[in-house]
Amino acid sequence: MEQPKKLYRNKKEGILAGVCAGVADYFSIDPVIVRIIWAALCFCATFGFWAYIIAAILLPDKPDGAGC
Repeated sequence: MEQPKKLYRNKKEGILAGVCAGVADYFSIDPVIVRIIWAALCFCATFGFWAYIIAAILLPDKPDGAGC
Protein backbone atom coordinates (compact mmCIF):
# COMPACT_ATOMS: atom_id res chain seq x y z
CA MET A 1 0.00 0.00 0.00
CA GLU A 2 1.23 3.49 -0.84
CA GLN A 3 2.05 5.75 2.08
CA PRO A 4 0.05 8.98 2.32
CA LYS A 5 1.76 12.24 1.43
CA LYS A 6 2.90 14.43 4.29
CA LEU A 7 3.38 18.17 4.32
CA TYR A 8 6.91 19.27 5.24
CA ARG A 9 9.04 22.40 5.01
CA ASN A 10 11.71 21.96 2.35
CA LYS A 11 14.67 24.08 3.46
CA LYS A 12 16.94 22.79 0.67
CA GLU A 13 14.77 24.30 -2.08
CA GLY A 14 13.16 27.03 0.00
CA ILE A 15 14.04 30.69 0.21
CA LEU A 16 13.01 31.70 3.75
CA ALA A 17 11.71 28.84 5.85
CA GLY A 18 10.90 26.41 3.01
CA VAL A 19 7.13 26.55 3.48
CA CYS A 20 6.30 27.39 -0.17
CA ALA A 21 8.71 24.74 -1.45
CA GLY A 22 7.13 22.18 0.87
CA VAL A 23 3.60 23.07 -0.26
CA ALA A 24 4.74 22.86 -3.89
CA ASP A 25 6.26 19.41 -3.25
CA TYR A 26 3.02 18.25 -1.64
CA PHE A 27 0.88 19.35 -4.59
CA SER A 28 3.54 18.51 -7.24
CA ILE A 29 3.62 22.02 -8.71
CA ASP A 30 6.30 24.63 -9.32
CA PRO A 31 7.34 26.51 -6.15
CA VAL A 32 7.23 29.83 -8.03
CA ILE A 33 3.46 29.46 -8.47
CA VAL A 34 3.01 28.89 -4.74
CA ARG A 35 5.22 31.89 -3.93
CA ILE A 36 3.20 34.16 -6.24
CA ILE A 37 -0.09 33.03 -4.68
CA TRP A 38 1.33 33.49 -1.18
CA ALA A 39 2.61 36.99 -2.03
CA ALA A 40 -0.82 37.92 -3.42
CA LEU A 41 -2.43 36.76 -0.17
CA CYS A 42 0.00 38.91 1.80
CA PHE A 43 -0.89 42.02 -0.20
CA CYS A 44 -4.66 41.46 -0.29
CA ALA A 45 -4.93 40.86 3.41
CA THR A 46 -2.45 39.93 6.06
CA PHE A 47 -3.78 36.35 6.00
CA GLY A 48 -0.86 35.17 3.86
CA PHE A 49 1.72 36.62 6.24
CA TRP A 50 0.22 35.03 9.32
CA ALA A 51 -0.40 31.71 7.54
CA TYR A 52 3.27 31.60 6.50
CA ILE A 53 4.48 32.35 10.05
CA ILE A 54 2.22 29.68 11.54
CA ALA A 55 3.23 27.13 8.90
CA ALA A 56 6.93 27.88 9.46
CA ILE A 57 6.48 27.18 13.15
CA LEU A 58 4.21 24.12 12.93
CA LEU A 59 5.46 22.21 9.88
CA PRO A 60 8.34 19.81 10.49
CA ASP A 61 11.47 19.85 8.34
CA LYS A 62 11.54 17.40 5.45
CA PRO A 63 13.61 14.33 6.36
CA ASP A 64 16.55 13.62 4.04
CA GLY A 65 15.17 10.24 3.00
CA ALA A 66 11.63 11.42 2.21
CA GLY A 67 10.88 11.52 -1.48
CA CYS A 68 8.10 13.55 -3.07
